[in-house]
Amino acid sequence: MTPAIFGLSGLVLSAEERAFFADADPAGYILFGRNIESRAQVRALTDQLRAIHGRDQLLITIDQEGGRVQRMKPPVWPAYPAGSAFDALYDIAPASAIEAARVNAQALGLDLAEVGITCTHAPVLDVRQPGAHDVIGDRALGHEPLRVAALGRAVLDGLARAGVLGTIKHLPGHGRTHCDTHKAMPTVTASEAELETDLAPFKALNHALTGMTGHLLFTAWDSENPATQSPFIIEQIIRRRIGFDGLLFTDDLDMEALSGTVPQRAERSIAAGCDLALNCWAKMADMVGICQRLPVMGEAAAARLERALAGTGPAGDVAQQAALLAKRDQFLALVTA
Repeated sequence: MTPAIFGLSGLVLSAEERAFFADADPAGYILFGRNIESRAQVRALTDQLRAIHGRDQLLITIDQEGGRVQRMKPPVWPAYPAGSAFDALYDIAPASAIEAARVNAQALGLDLAEVGITCTHAPVLDVRQPGAHDVIGDRALGHEPLRVAALGRAVLDGLARAGVLGTIKHLPGHGRTHCDTHKAMPTVTASEAELETDLAPFKALNHALTGMTGHLLFTAWDSENPATQSPFIIEQIIRRRIGFDGLLFTDDLDMEALSGTVPQRAERSIAAGCDLALNCWAKMADMVGICQRLPVMGEAAAARLERALAGTGPAGDVAQQAALLAKRDQFLALVTA
């Protein structure tokens, strides 16, 4: 198995993609708006992917946070609020905010499970910092670590109730970024003591089954390599200090924060200790190059993948969704009452 997650080019698999995926045997896939049209179409697409691999349990992921990061959109699917909505509710009713986040995530998870998606790259556990770039912004669950952890735990729980994995991101913390990692490499100069704030939500939820790195340079830990490609940060900070032993994805390797070709970026990331290289854009040359450069998935990563997938699969009826969304909206209305 190739330790990579690949994107797809369109609404259906091309003959070239079918043949390549059968040969490459990637660990999983990621869907974007270009792959999504209707419930029946997405279900057919994920069924095709499972048929290629001959197994029901397959890692099929998506960025479905809510707010501005939502690939499955109205009118086919409900609109979901950004993390800041639950942060605002927490100001006046913490217990209600936690329950609202849980039922919202469960409703969102039911959408995913219905169409065969097993993992969403949420919750965002980045602690929002004053003056930081808005690439995280309202996606964050708050400015205070314990609040972020409490709401993040509720999101993971809600998704699990729908049979869907949640991914904690962006390890070891993206809240201090001064630029968009899609465009440039941020350098975080905060001290180790200051960075404890960023680590706290990840420590609290270190039992999560999947996590994602961020492409940031932390001078307190490694002044030469971004977190995604830093053996020190992955082993000493993410694995040891945070205590995360789940399946570790890179963030998208196409982001301009990283240097070198995409296959080179994948190779460096896996060598540094990431479990899976995330390549989103379905460029065949990049995917072939990644397969040529990466080793077969190691035993530890394979065990983490198996553990993560064990709890996935439909765990509810999408007919439950209306009641869940009504409950969420009743709570969120407290903010404007």
